[in-house]
Amino acid sequence: MCIAATMVAPSWAQSSEQPRLNVVATFSILGDFARNVGGDRVNVTSLVGPDSDTHVYTPTPDDAKRVSEAKLVIVNGLGLEGWLPRLVKSAGDRAIIATATKGIVTRKPAPGSDHGHAFDPHAWQSVPNAKVYVSNIRDALIAADPMAAEIYRANATAYLAKLEALDGEVRAAIDKLPPERRRVISTHDAFGYFAAAYGITFIAPQGVSTESEVSARDLAGIVRQIKAEKIPAVFLENITDPRLMRQIAAETGARIGGTLYSDSLTGEKGDAPTYIDMVRHNIKTLASALSS
Repeated sequence: MCIAATMVAPSWAQSSEQPRLNVVATFSILGDFARNVGGDRVNVTSLVGPDSDTHVYTPTPDDAKRVSEAKLVIVNGLGLEGWLPRLVKSAGDRAIIATATKGIVTRKPAPGSDHGHAFDPHAWQSVPNAKVYVSNIRDALIAADPMAAEIYRANATAYLAKLEALDGEVRAAIDKLPPERRRVISTHDAFGYFAAAYGITFIAPQGVSTESEVSARDLAGIVRQIKAEKIPAVFLENITDPRLMRQIAAETGARIGGTLYSDSLTGEKGDAPTYIDMVRHNIKTLASALSS
């Protein structure tokens, strides 16, 4: 009897002691999704960490090692990670690759986009799309680790409920804004999905390159554009001189918006350490700048 008892008892213990699944996400936002779905069952590494640009990332030999040791690699796709095929090949082509944007209705990139993609890859900026990401990640984790399927399903269901509530928060905040004020000038080309989902219009500044300093002629053009189109807020990241920003605000009456996070989360002490924090920060920043 004692022998039978000792043979039966470890069945539950083994599941809790099972080694964690090694998961690599290409960048911080995907890593956050994977941690929420995987919970304690996964070790998640993000190749492109907080406050870094996935578009221009250069993989390291350590990245190849991480990919070679991973059971699952979660990628955005849509051309975001142009460096990925070489990395996967150098790592031995062993990991399962899961594309988080599978099934998403894609958009063309904004005219004049700096990144030259056939499709706009920033689909996560729409919370309904984020829910598709999470469902795809859940399914990929179940395929890679079917023994923990119920854990992944439960974690995903709980997180999807949070995203549903977040989507409601964004819509409620925008509903409070007068329709004629839902317009900003921004050098970001990353908010096309956000704009389509929530009805905020992002207008590119005419005649301004993000790769050069703003000239007096550029500045005059921006001022004319803001006045002509009655744009209430400005998010111009390439204008780093606060005196120029103050001059634009003084001459046009437009508010200086602040920072919008697009391609990356921040560190733990920043404004956007998680996806939900990022969306809340962005909508709060937009609503503050656009409120009458």
